[in-house]
Amino acid sequence: MSLAVITSRALDGLDAPPVQVEVHLANGLPSFTLVGLADTEVKEARERVRAALTTSGFTFPHNKRITVNLAPADLPKESGRFDLPIALGILAADGQLDAAKLAQAEFAGELSLAGELRPVRGALALALALRRTGANRTLVLPQASAEAAARAGGVQVCGASHLMDVVRAMRPDSDEAPAEALPVVIPPPPAPPAASPPDLRDVRGQAAAKRALEIAAAGRHSLLMVGPPGSGKSMLAQRLGGLLPPMSDDEALDSAALQGLAAAGFDAARWRERPHRAPHHSASAVALVGGGSPPRPGEISLAHGGILFLDELPEFPRSALEALREPLETRRITISRAARQAQFPAAFQLVAAMNPCPCGWLGAQVAGRSCRCTPEQISRYQGRLSGPLLDRIDLQVEVAAVAPAELLAHAEGEPSATVAERVARAAERQTARQGKANALLEAAELDALADLAPAAAQFLQQAATRLGWSGRGLHRVIKVARTIADLAGAAEIGVPQVAEALQYRRALPGA
Repeated sequence: MSLAVITSRALDGLDAPPVQVEVHLANGLPSFTLVGLADTEVKEARERVRAALTTSGFTFPHNKRITVNLAPADLPKESGRFDLPIALGILAADGQLDAAKLAQAEFAGELSLAGELRPVRGALALALALRRTGANRTLVLPQASAEAAARAGGVQVCGASHLMDVVRAMRPDSDEAPAEALPVVIPPPPAPPAASPPDLRDVRGQAAAKRALEIAAAGRHSLLMVGPPGSGKSMLAQRLGGLLPPMSDDEALDSAALQGLAAAGFDAARWRERPHRAPHHSASAVALVGGGSPPRPGEISLAHGGILFLDELPEFPRSALEALREPLETRRITISRAARQAQFPAAFQLVAAMNPCPCGWLGAQVAGRSCRCTPEQISRYQGRLSGPLLDRIDLQVEVAAVAPAELLAHAEGEPSATVAERVARAAERQTARQGKANALLEAAELDALADLAPAAAQFLQQAATRLGWSGRGLHRVIKVARTIADLAGAAEIGVPQVAEALQYRRALPGA
């Protein structure tokens, strides 16, 4: 047979559309042509495949005109994932493999010059795409990639470590199906955490900030902490993950699939662990929201289902901060380029920290420390955060400096486990009532789900009129008050809940 068709998949954002690898052998001047909108990495597969087949003991058709087409032609293809299907297509077109068995599976894998299979990026995304199609095909991947892809469930995944392993399963003289000849990979149980997460009890003092952290965890609200250097803002942010409820299966799969698209790949040891991303303040807008060619997920997508911590918030480039405004509302990011468009989920929980002024000591009651910034410097520094961005942050809390006597005292606060229990109960109430966290409620849902007592509604109206809130700011106060009521086990939002929620919408000190 001079023509063989192998099924593989490309990556288009978080999606993995199918690709038909068509290999044709013909008489004529010897050549190896690869077409189908392939980038440099894919075109280099010609040399890898040639060397891998030769060193593995197979007969490479040097005297043939080899044409490889990656269809559809208008879909960009990148990375070395097509090495394995191209090699199998050449052997099948030369009559060395069974075409019927090849049709029962999908293949992806990079080949070394010795024929060893190397991991590919986005293996879990490939498995999720195959599961969505409902096709009854086995996914054959390198062993390391197969372990990640097997977590998708509902898809039969086989792993191989060498080209010879796959070829033996696809030979015409073999009576076994691909899933019988190759080992089916079963995802290993999650490993226990290497170390206990930081405990909230380690933070001395800061009762108001701890309360805000609990509310943020219960309702998945965004949080901004403002305070002088060394007051504990970073310590509080690092302990938020220990308060959040466990990830659901869908959240864990989406998060792992996005991690698999990054250069570092997905770490199996962190399965079902909420991501905590903390980019440096020199990060660009592309690093935060994603981009490039082909588009790759940025920090906001890699933090999907987890926490995005931005320390020294005003020091980030203005363009990077403004790029966060839309994802904070829509929980997704669409990256548009001239040639293509990619969409990534971005349901992250923003936690930010900043100093109140350039020197950091504005309003700090610390002996020997006083702010020497001029009003103009303070206004310019705080003005790096636009009003629309601040309007999208639910909780804004001051983190004051802690007195030395309190720092040296024994820890007396609640441990993370106790606070996490209250957070879990509040999250269960939200799931039973509306199926999602309070921070994700749409404006149209608030009338039915945020039951305000008459006195609380009147109090809230007076405060909004006096403070000149926008519609978005008013809705966010209602969401926070709903979370406070859930923590208290109250079905109705009363005046105490609204009054506490108002405290978290105060302006920056000195503004």
